[in-house]
This record gives sequence, structure tokens and C-alpha cells, in this order.
Amino acid sequence: MATIERFEDLEVWQLARKLNKEIYDLTCRDVFKRDFKLVDQMRGSVGSTMDNPAEGFERNNNREFYYFMRVAKGSAGELRSQLYGCLDRGFIQEPEFLELKQKCEQLSGKQRNFMDYLKRVNEEEAKRKRGKDAK
Repeated sequence: MATIERFEDLEVWQLARKLNKEIYDLTCRDVFKRDFKLVDQMRGSVGSTMDNPAEGFERNNNREFYYFMRVAKGSAGELRSQLYGCLDRGFIQEPEFLELKQKCEQLSGKQRNFMDYLKRVNEEEAKRKRGKDAK
């Protein structure tokens, strides 16, 4: 795996950024104008999917990075749930709901895969450290 030098290089961040733009555009529609709380919650959730990987990466610590990825993945699920609310309120129609839901699921899957990678790296680092300490 190539070394990633900036959080902008992370696929999970790139996907979250695209989804962030789509959700922002969606929530700017007139139908959302009176539901301030939902708009705020959706923008917060999708923002978290983008901001937490960036913050975790910048901490230069894989354990902390894993924690921030857990938060981001939870936010992807939260956004997916909020999309159901949009569908149920008639703010979006079924085809748009399904497309956005699929993008949330894709992001969540990529987040899970990346978290699995970080977990393996953390375990390998812990083994190396235990090996050095035993010498």
C-alpha cells in the first residue's frame, strides 16, 4: 500500500467530500427550508464523515486515527437514517433516496475496510513493541 502523506489522499475522505456536497445541495432545496433541525443534523452528520478522518490522520497516531474513523462511520449510519426521515416526510423521492443511501453504504463499507487496515497495523505495531521489550 502506498504511503499516504495527506488526508486529502484518503479514499474515505474523498468519498465523504463528494457526499458532503450532495447533501449540502439537497438541504438547500425549498422543501427543507422549514426543517432547520433536520438540515442541521444532516449537515453535521455528513460533515463528520469528512472531518473526522482528517482530524484522525493529522494526529499521527493510528490508535487515535482508528477512533476518529469509528466516529466517521457512525456518522455515515446516522446520515443514512436521516435519509429515511427525508423519504418519509416526502422531502425526497424513492429513486433519490436509494441513490444517496447506496452512497452512504459505499462510504460506510470503505470506512470499515480502512478501519480493518488500521486495526491490523495497530496490532502489528503492538507485536513489534512487545518483541523489542522482551529483548
